[in-house]
Amino acid sequence: MTEKQTPRFLLTAPKSGSGKTLVTCGLLAALRKRGLRVSSFKCGPDYIDPMFHSRVLGAKSRNLDTFFTDEETTRYLMKRGAEDTDISVVEGVMGYYDGLGGIDTKASAYDLAAVTGTPAVLVVDTRGMSLSALAEIKGFLTYKKESHIEGVILNRMSPMLYPEIKKQIEEELGIRVFGYVPKITELNLESRHLGLVLPDEVKELSEKFDHLAEILEKSLDIDGLIGLAKEAEALECSEEGVPEALKKVLAFGQAAGFHEEKPRIAVAKDEAFCFIYEDNLGLLKELGAEITFFSPLHDPALPEGIDGLLLYGGYPELYAGELSGNVSMRQEIRTLLKNGFPCLAECGGFMYLHTTMEDMDGKAWKMADVIDGKAYKTEKLGRFGYIELSGNTEDREFLGKKAGILKAHEFHYFDSTSCGTDFHAKKPLRKRSWDCIHGTESQLFGFPHLYYYSNPALAAEFLSACVDRRRNGKEKQKGVTKQ
Repeated sequence: MTEKQTPRFLLTAPKSGSGKTLVTCGLLAALRKRGLRVSSFKCGPDYIDPMFHSRVLGAKSRNLDTFFTDEETTRYLMKRGAEDTDISVVEGVMGYYDGLGGIDTKASAYDLAAVTGTPAVLVVDTRGMSLSALAEIKGFLTYKKESHIEGVILNRMSPMLYPEIKKQIEEELGIRVFGYVPKITELNLESRHLGLVLPDEVKELSEKFDHLAEILEKSLDIDGLIGLAKEAEALECSEEGVPEALKKVLAFGQAAGFHEEKPRIAVAKDEAFCFIYEDNLGLLKELGAEITFFSPLHDPALPEGIDGLLLYGGYPELYAGELSGNVSMRQEIRTLLKNGFPCLAECGGFMYLHTTMEDMDGKAWKMADVIDGKAYKTEKLGRFGYIELSGNTEDREFLGKKAGILKAHEFHYFDSTSCGTDFHAKKPLRKRSWDCIHGTESQLFGFPHLYYYSNPALAAEFLSACVDRRRNGKEKQKGVTKQ
């Protein structure tokens, strides 16, 4: 095993809504203002928090998820994401110990801290309490023998009360207090049905985070946090530095000629389609693909010379009218996909492929009409959480079947009259299961969000389909306009 020194700390909290995202973004801004090269990560499958990190840093933020990836791959992704930076900040998920199904610590922020040897700092929301905060902190410190919690930040704390509370915490609990965050009502981030609003929707966001950084520079012990980050243990990685499963897939890509062919993949990216795991695109590029972006909202046609299509999730329901109105794009995508063009479409991208899709008011709009069915609004989250996917049918081949178990995540208030039946989804630690996804040898369409590093063979299978199509001489058809 080799070791890599990577200064880092993880910000966590007793529960959601404690201020993790604001404190994380404020600290990222403050560290950057000090001239440090900063990288950031989000624990778990969330898409939106990394968007805020990226807006602050001007660089991509990445996810780390111990359900999706084994311990070696998780450490590899952290090490690689932190390359050429001075310090890394990891934002936790939910409450510190909250993991699979709400009944296990697996895939929790605690699990990530343990797997990567990252010191955790507990952000405690002290609204409505003072000395009682000590009891809450003590519980988190003692719940597990090795809690990995090395410090505390007191959020929404009175500056007058802070010195005495800090003294008692450090004396009675033996844990460092790295400062406090005063009540800052003007910096609250709004939420909606899938989480926080997107960064582009927040007015003067950069100015707000700059202001927050100025506040935290005064109220937090940032020098102490930097010192804590430097105390983090070295990341253990394999001698070659690349996990075995990934190594095999990269070797397959070399043998299959991906780097010579350079398959060109068009990725939907705009206001409606924005839930993109940066590491998914990174793995495709590592295998030899070229990535180009397009907008189903604004572009009249797909990019020229593409070999594959990625339609990720987002908020298409908020832009149903505009998506429906872009007839040339809808028709071009329909024509291509009906003829077997390689494509992965998940959640919002899957909804876009239906005959119709409802908006937030329940009005149905014409969509790409690749899937004969309707995407419709429901009143509650459907099939929420982590799942494991396995191929359902033995009588035919389809994309992802040879790869084996695919780990995924669902989070949506919409459903479909045609969810597909080619895969069987099972919730870990639960008995609940269901069928989902439409699959062919070159396409997967369904609600589950896929993280490619959980099973890199899927990415290789997809690029194989793209390269096969190119080698067979089947070029992208021109955009189809409404007759």
